[in-house]
Amino acid sequence: MHLVTDVASCPVNWRLFVPEQWDAASPRAEDPAAVTARRRRCRIPADVGHVPKWQLALDMIDELESWGLDPPLVVADEGYGQAGAFRLGLTGRGIPYVVGVRSDTALLGAGACRTVAPYRGTGRRPVPRYRDKPRSARQIVTAAGRRALHTVTWRPGSKGPLRSRFAALRVRPAGRMIRRAHAGEELPECWLLAEWPPGEPEPVKYWLSTLPRRWGLERTLSWISQRRRCVRDHERLSEHHEAMVLWAMIILMGRRLARSN
Repeated sequence: MHLVTDVASCPVNWRLFVPEQWDAASPRAEDPAAVTARRRRCRIPADVGHVPKWQLALDMIDELESWGLDPPLVVADEGYGQAGAFRLGLTGRGIPYVVGVRSDTALLGAGACRTVAPYRGTGRRPVPRYRDKPRSARQIVTAAGRRALHTVTWRPGSKGPLRSRFAALRVRPAGRMIRRAHAGEELPECWLLAEWPPGEPEPVKYWLSTLPRRWGLERTLSWISQRRRCVRDHERLSEHHEAMVLWAMIILMGRRLARSN
């Protein structure tokens, strides 16, 4: 997990991810003897098992808050954003987000509403429910068409301004977990963002965002692009001894921030 500003980023928390195949207690574990030997070689503590990455991320957020660091928002790729439980966890913590999702993410349009079927006088009375069938993020954006696209320049790049075409549509996430969490009530609205560059037959990237409308596309996209800085920092950490590199990064970030002020 990284803390990020417009000019710098720094990793502040991390967890060891153990695949299910490396957890002897998991039904997807490999041969027990092979798992034990592999864990011993990697010096994985016996009490460390498989935990989904989205849950590890929420645990780190909770730990940051216990240190007095309250994230004003969370940016994550689709490996986390596709998990409805992760998005629900952020919302439950009062943290807005902008997260990547797949093109097949189930959604309803913001105009969808629950209705009650006529009561026929026998059996259980109907309850309000959505009659519309969820559509994929790709279907919703392509149905809106190119007329819904906005050309946005969100920040300078090494080869000139970063510019592309984006759609921003109000939707209601309608995956199975989201529906269960909001059973008997309206599904919450959020933004569906999609990048549809010129020359492409369909959108190439999708995000869900609970950031307020006043942020605008340009500001939201500038935060999405900050993930690339975090990825570069993570690659540097992976190439060297993490503790030594982390201290060096903290020193360099402090100098960079001092110059920017």
